[in-house]
Amino acid sequence: MFTSENTVIGFIGTGVMGKSMAGHLMRAGYPLIVYSRTKEKAGDLLEQGAAWAETPRDVALKANVIITMVGYPSDVEEIYLGENGLVNHAKAGSYLIDMTTSAPSLAVKIFQAAKGLGIHTIDAPVSGGDVGAKEAKLSIMAGGEEEHVEAIRPLLNLFGTNIVYQGKAGAGQHTKMCNQIAIASNMIGVCEAIVYAEKAGLNPDSVLKSITTGAAGSWSLSNLAPRMLEGNFEPGFYIKHFIKDMKIALDEAEHMDMDVPGLTLAKKLYDRLAEMGEQNSGTQALYKYWKS
Repeated sequence: MFTSENTVIGFIGTGVMGKSMAGHLMRAGYPLIVYSRTKEKAGDLLEQGAAWAETPRDVALKANVIITMVGYPSDVEEIYLGENGLVNHAKAGSYLIDMTTSAPSLAVKIFQAAKGLGIHTIDAPVSGGDVGAKEAKLSIMAGGEEEHVEAIRPLLNLFGTNIVYQGKAGAGQHTKMCNQIAIASNMIGVCEAIVYAEKAGLNPDSVLKSITTGAAGSWSLSNLAPRMLEGNFEPGFYIKHFIKDMKIALDEAEHMDMDVPGLTLAKKLYDRLAEMGEQNSGTQALYKYWKS
């Protein structure tokens, strides 16, 4: 059982979501060591008492539970399998939990590299965006050995309200791909509905009051459509990261010989937005495709 007396937690990646998640751990009383490529992003956590590490290696040498929440599969691979990475320097018996949305095949590769060293790895990507991270209401999809997922469940409970064990290593990431595929087509529908309401001369806010509680209801409709109407395109989740996720899902679908026309269209539209300079905007900026 993990307690604040026998556990030191390392947290790598203190961006939009990671910062809030790390904060929940600190408020629960756990000693925290943080690392981020940009130290300024960890500033608030350091002011609250978190310790700073210069490299992932330094985190691995000091912590027995390490959580990563970074940007791309290439970042994950370097942090876990690089020369100064976690697998090469973590203590036997440590738990390494990757909550990045990454490639299922990479999760399996990390699991296999760590298992022989007595290190427990879990792929546990999340859904819920910046709001879910702040409110500790994330949905967490876990892959790995079930006994290890159950062991760290009390820690995951500090981030989320829906934690589901999905299966062997890589299963968490495959489940996240299902999540992203569903969101991709849904975001097109949300934007088209809002633009349609505007062109029909309706009050979009009133329209949302009707359709968010009906059969059309979705997280994106309830949480992101209002941001569109406010002109708020700040990232709860970056477009550049969503494009990365869709690319992973498209590659996996191709390996399974599966046609995904909705996902293909969404990727095409978001690629156009990135070309327009919106890569660092939130996914709700898809609305601008119609407005432009």
